[in-house]
Amino acid sequence: MMASVEFIVRIGLWFLLPPLLPGIVNRVKAWVAGRRGPPVLQLYYDLARLWRKGVVLSDLASPGFIAGPAVAWVAVAGAALLLPLGPLGSLLSFRGDVILLVYLLALARFCTAWAAMETGSSFEGMGAAREVSYAVLAEASVITAVLALSVQSGSVSLARMMEPAVGSGGVLLAAGLFTVLLAENCRVPFDDPATHLELTMIHEVMVLDHSGPPLAVILHGASMKLLLYALLLVQAVVPLGGLSFPAAVAVLAGGVLAVTVGVGLVESLLARFAFRRVPLLLTTAFLLCLFALLVAWNGGAA
Repeated sequence: MMASVEFIVRIGLWFLLPPLLPGIVNRVKAWVAGRRGPPVLQLYYDLARLWRKGVVLSDLASPGFIAGPAVAWVAVAGAALLLPLGPLGSLLSFRGDVILLVYLLALARFCTAWAAMETGSSFEGMGAAREVSYAVLAEASVITAVLALSVQSGSVSLARMMEPAVGSGGVLLAAGLFTVLLAENCRVPFDDPATHLELTMIHEVMVLDHSGPPLAVILHGASMKLLLYALLLVQAVVPLGGLSFPAAVAVLAGGVLAVTVGVGLVESLLARFAFRRVPLLLTTAFLLCLFALLVAWNGGAA
């Protein structure tokens, strides 16, 4: 019974909380620009509106156009359920679960790109190509960060790996993972979610032909992915094990809020990079995670 209750609570958390993060990012951007900005709960309103709308389908699209976003959402949700939530621990933990998490995130990206190309649109094909190109370097950084955590903890289980590094190793890992978070969630300086120019968009151009509930699923999945990476970043570098339950929950929530505000500040203070500069930034993220791995390997992070 308790396991069923915990499962329902976790599902509710991952379903209800993620849309709050883009709202916070937009409010931070509005505050920096001196504007009022949209409400923090704007994405909730948008999702409710989209669920009431119909679906417009292209004559060229196969069932994969609808199945892609659904499978991608399930994959991200599955990865989220594998991730420990601070003092609450992990709902499902087993040896090698971190490998499954990485593969689920890759499956979500594949399905999103697949659905984007279903209509035969050249713009969506460009967005999918850019998304996959960025993913090549971003996934290398994620795998290197996972290796650093694994070497440090001596385990390939997420529950054990979320024992954060301190000192230089933790700082390097935090910088690398934050850069990957921006890339994986198509935020500035990699992409501008507020742009409406198809030639420069990545994530937004991939969903141009989606509407109604499928678009709602895509938007909610994107916000859930942002929360997942924020939680991964905070738990990888912030020591929660020695804190009491209320203190650990408060620190975890504060860390996620700090990461979200950081995303808003980056989007306010930086411009989007030219495409030719993106590989250099992602390579820097990879090197930061690689140096964190070397620090952990030599025992300097202990």
